[in-house]
Amino acid sequence: MQIRFFVRFFMVALLFLLFDLEAVFLYPWVLTFQAFLSAGAGSYALGVMGVFLVILVVGLIYEWRKGGLEWQ
Repeated sequence: MQIRFFVRFFMVALLFLLFDLEAVFLYPWVLTFQAFLSAGAGSYALGVMGVFLVILVVGLIYEWRKGGLEWQ
């Protein structure tokens, strides 16, 4: 017996995993940010994380405009 799944279901699942991994990468960075500040590299660490977040936000806006987040 085969169960048919819509492609949109897999797209939403992949987007969920992508943005869930964002949280996984943000958590250790937040924990070590104090060490970056004490080493004098706080602005560098903040800039690198800012670039990472900008790339993810651009991807989110792209998917939102293409309709990838709509369940219907």
